[in-house]
Amino acid sequence: MSTNAVPNQRILLIDSNVFFARRLTEALNAQGFEVIHSTQATYALTMLEWNAPTAILCATNLRELNVFDLPRILHSDAATTNIPILAMGEGGEQSLMEAFRAGCDDYIDRRRGPENIATQVRTFLVSRLEGFRPTQMLESEQTVLEGSLSHLDLPGVIQMLSISRQSGVLYINAETLDGTIFFNYGEVLHAEVGETIGDESVIQIVKDCNGVDRGVYKFVPGSLAATRTVFRSVTELMMEALREIDEERAAANDGGYK
Repeated sequence: MSTNAVPNQRILLIDSNVFFARRLTEALNAQGFEVIHSTQATYALTMLEWNAPTAILCATNLRELNVFDLPRILHSDAATTNIPILAMGEGGEQSLMEAFRAGCDDYIDRRRGPENIATQVRTFLVSRLEGFRPTQMLESEQTVLEGSLSHLDLPGVIQMLSISRQSGVLYINAETLDGTIFFNYGEVLHAEVGETIGDESVIQIVKDCNGVDRGVYKFVPGSLAATRTVFRSVTELMMEALREIDEERAAANDGGYK
């Protein structure tokens, strides 16, 4: 399937700003999408049973039910659990991680404008249909790298960012784990997960993401850490994490025969 087309895609747009929603609808139409607009999430949910969309694009600033409530509702129903939910707000890094923690599939900054939002929606759905394509994603430092850990394992993502000498921050959310890894021209400068920082946090992130079925990552170019806490090379860190995974797996297997 060509990445220039995503046929028969219906977007449910939930946004109380009617003027902005009209402009965004036009931009999505130009990308080939059919758009259904609702100003309230509560009402929009009543349409899912008889007119299920390909994806839901929902604002974060709704007064009542908002996008952070949708994953809990949709994931509890087998008929709607596979509908991707894209959060759309005006926040920065904290809002992005909040969206991932809530179970959203992606976060879009509405300040980028309708045309850029529509392009990001199309890119997300193409990636979802075809799987992750790293050589396309890393053509430019201005490109945002994102996807599901079911398409590419985390060590592969980290190694790819290192080899391509990327600078920016990699956000990882997998089950209960929220982590960040900062790169500077391919070198890891800083990483944190929970109360852990530095080399050990990189190892912990890789180990905790090993074999997970539900997990997402997002790389945002340009953001640099204020201080350096990671001093070992990417290769050393990956080898250490994989070694510990193998040792823990072997210990578990040995324990099963006792």
